[in-house]
Amino acid sequence: MRYVNFSADGQPRQLGVLQGSTVTSLGDATLEDLLAQGTDLLAYANARRESGKEYKVDDVTLLPPLTNPGKIICVGLNYADHTKESPYEQPSYPTLFPRFNTSLIGHRAPMIRPLVSDSLDFEGEMAVVLGRGGRHIPQEQALDCVAGYSVFNDGSVREYQFKAPQWTVGKNFNGTGAFGPTLVTSDEVPSGGKGLKLETRLNGKVVQSANTSDMLFDVGSLIAIVSEAITLEAGDVIVSGTPAGIGWAREPKLIMRDGDVCEVEIEGLGVLTNVVRDEAPRR
Repeated sequence: MRYVNFSADGQPRQLGVLQGSTVTSLGDATLEDLLAQGTDLLAYANARRESGKEYKVDDVTLLPPLTNPGKIICVGLNYADHTKESPYEQPSYPTLFPRFNTSLIGHRAPMIRPLVSDSLDFEGEMAVVLGRGGRHIPQEQALDCVAGYSVFNDGSVREYQFKAPQWTVGKNFNGTGAFGPTLVTSDEVPSGGKGLKLETRLNGKVVQSANTSDMLFDVGSLIAIVSEAITLEAGDVIVSGTPAGIGWAREPKLIMRDGDVCEVEIEGLGVLTNVVRDEAPRR
C-alpha cells in the first residue's frame, strides 16, 4: 500500500492512498495517529478506499507522509564510499543526528536555499518509518517494528554543518528536508529495504548511484543500536544515510542553485522531486 498525505480543493490535509495516477482519500486521520494506535494500515485502507473521493495525483499537493513525527533520527557516514569522500574516518558506531519537523517539505515543494549561505547540497537517502518501537529491541525482532519506507533528500547547508563538530544546524534549515512522495508499507518492500537502487539526479544528471545493500549498518542493526539508548516509538523516522557523490566533495564543488531540479529515486519507493528556490529576502 502507498499512503500519501495531501491537500486538494482548498481543503485541509487528508490521508490517502496512491494507485497509479489516482489518489483516493481516506479522510482526515494522520499516519502518526494510526501508527500510534497500532492500526493495521492495509486493513484500514481497504476498508475505506471504496467510498473515498478520488483525485488525479497531478491535481493534489503532496505533503510529507508524516508532517509531525515524534523523532527523526538521521544516520551519517553509513556508506563507505561517502565516508571516503568526507573528512572523516569510518566510525565503528552509527553517526546519529536529529532532524526537526520544521525542516520538512513534501514532493514538488521548493527546497529553500538560505539567505545566509550558498552551500546547499543534496543527499539522497532511504527513510524508515516505525510502526512500533521500544527499548533494547533485539536485532532479530527489529524489522518487525517497520511500518514502511519512503524517500528522503537530506538537504545540507555545508557551511553551517561544519561550523562545529555537531552537524545539527546545517541539517535543519527550514525547507531543506524533502520527504515523500509516499509511505510504501513494508509488505511491498524487500526485507529491511535491502537491494534497492538509489539514484540522485540534479537537472537530469546522475550525481549519486548506489544500492541500499551497501549500507554499513542495515535497518535492523540501526533500530537495535538506537534502541539501546533511546526509546523508539511508533511514527519515528530513521533516515538511513547517503552514498558518495555529494556536491561538496567534488572539485569544483557542485552546489545547488535557484531553479535547479533535484530528484531522488529509490527502486520500488518512487521519485521525490524538488525545485531549489532562494529564500525570500528579509523585509
